Amino acid sequence: MKPAVTYELLHVDKQTGARRGIVHTPHGDIQTPIFMPVGTQATVKSLTPEELKEEVKAQIILSNTYHLYLRPGHEIVKEAGGLHKFMNWDRPILTDCGGFQVFSLSDLRTISEDGVEFKSHLDGSKHFFSPEKVMEIEEALGADIIMAFDECVEYPSTYEYTKQSMERTTRWAKRCKEAHKTENQALFGIIQGGFYEDLRKKSAEDLIKLDFPGYAIGGISVGEPKEEYLKMLYYTAPLMPKDKPRYLMGVGTPDYLIEASIAGIDMCDCVLPTRIARNGTALTWNGKVVVRNATYERDWGKLDPECDCYTCRNYTRAYIRHLIKANEILGVRLLSIHNLRFLTKLMERVRIEIEADNLLNFRNEFYKKYGYIR
Repeated sequence: MKPAVTYELLHVDKQTGARRGIVHTPHGDIQTPIFMPVGTQATVKSLTPEELKEEVKAQIILSNTYHLYLRPGHEIVKEAGGLHKFMNWDRPILTDCGGFQVFSLSDLRTISEDGVEFKSHLDGSKHFFSPEKVMEIEEALGADIIMAFDECVEYPSTYEYTKQSMERTTRWAKRCKEAHKTENQALFGIIQGGFYEDLRKKSAEDLIKLDFPGYAIGGISVGEPKEEYLKMLYYTAPLMPKDKPRYLMGVGTPDYLIEASIAGIDMCDCVLPTRIARNGTALTWNGKVVVRNATYERDWGKLDPECDCYTCRNYTRAYIRHLIKANEILGVRLLSIHNLRFLTKLMERVRIEIEADNLLNFRNEFYKKYGYIR
C-alpha cells in the first residue's frame, strides 16, 4: 500500500547538496524546502486561514497535540471532523507529539518507561501521555503528518542521561508505530541523542530500521550555541534517508533556515515570527526592525521595501509603531502577516537558488546584508 505521505526529489544543489523537492500529502503538495507557520491551538495567532493562504502563502501549518488535548480536547476536534474542518484549513497540517511541551514542564512531570505523568499548566490537573495515548490523540486530530512521542532532553545534559533518553525514545517510537492505525496519516520518527554524535547515529540507525515514512531531528535549537547547532545539524542530516521527508523541529530564524536547507532539510517550523511580532519586531531583508522604537515615530516608509506582503503594500512604519505602542491588535496582526510572509518568501528564494546551484553564494550574500557571521 502506498504511504499517505511521500517525497519526490526534483534537484540537488551541486555546491551544497541542498534538496529541492515535493512532499505529497492527502491535502496537497508541499514545495520544499519549506517553513511551516505554527498554529499551536488550531490557529496561527491573530491570522485567518484566508490570510495564511493568500498573503503569507503558507503551504502547511503545524498544530500542537499537548495544547489541543488540554483544550478543547481531541474528542471535540474529532467530533468536528478533525482539525481541517474544525479550523477551516484545507491544506496540509502537521501535529507535533507534545513531547517538547510536556518535558519543558520540568517539575510538573514524571517520566517512566510507560510514559509521562504531568500536571496541566492551565489548572494543575494530572494527566498521562503514553505513546499509545499520543497516537489516539493525534489520530483524532487528523493531521496529514503526525509525530511519534519522544523525549527532548535539555541542553546541556549528561551523556548517560541522554543515552537513556534516546533509547527510550526509540522504544516509544516502536510502540507508536504499533499503535498507529490511520492509513491516511504519515507517522514520522524523531531522531534524538542530544549533542553526542554517536548517540545521534545510533538513534537514526534504530529509527530507520522501523521504516517510518519520514524523519525529524529533535532536540537541537534548544538554547545551545550556534556552533553546536551547526555541528549537530550537519552531522545528523546526512544520516536520514534520502527518499523520505526530512524535518528539523523548532527552527525559524533566517540563518538557521538557510543552514538547514544547505544541510538537506526539507521542512522547518517555529513560533518565532509571530512571537516577535507581539513584541513589535519585524524581520526584513536588511535585518530586524524593532518598529516600536522611537526612531520610527515619523517614518513614512514601508516596513520592508523588498517585501510584497499586505502590510508592506499598505502601511507605514510610523503607523505600525503607533498601533504597537497603543496595544492595538491590528499592529500585531500586521507584523505577524509580514514576518510569516518574510520567511515563506525567503524559502521561495532558497528553492530558486537550489535549482540554480547557487545556494551557497546566496547564503554568503544574505549573511553580509543581514549582518550574520558564519
